[in-house]
Amino acid sequence: MSEGVQIAREATSQDPAVGLRAVRALRELAERLETLQVDRARDQGWSWQDIATCLGVSRQAVHKKYGGRRILGRER
Repeated sequence: MSEGVQIAREATSQDPAVGLRAVRALRELAERLETLQVDRARDQGWSWQDIATCLGVSRQAVHKKYGGRRILGRER
C-alpha cells in the first residue's frame, strides 16, 4: 500500500491522535505539492493571476506566499 493511501486511511481513524497526525502529514504534503506546481507554472510563464485562479485564491495571496522566494539565484 502506498504511503499516501496509508495516510489517508489514518486520517479517518477512530483514534484522534492517529487521525490528527495524518491530517498534519496530508497538509504538509499538500503544501509541498502546491510549491512544486507553482514553481512549474512560473517556469512555464504563467502569471500570478493564472496560478491564483487555479488555486481559488487572490493574485495578491499567491504572490505574497510565493513571490519573494529565490530559487537558484533567481527571484520567483
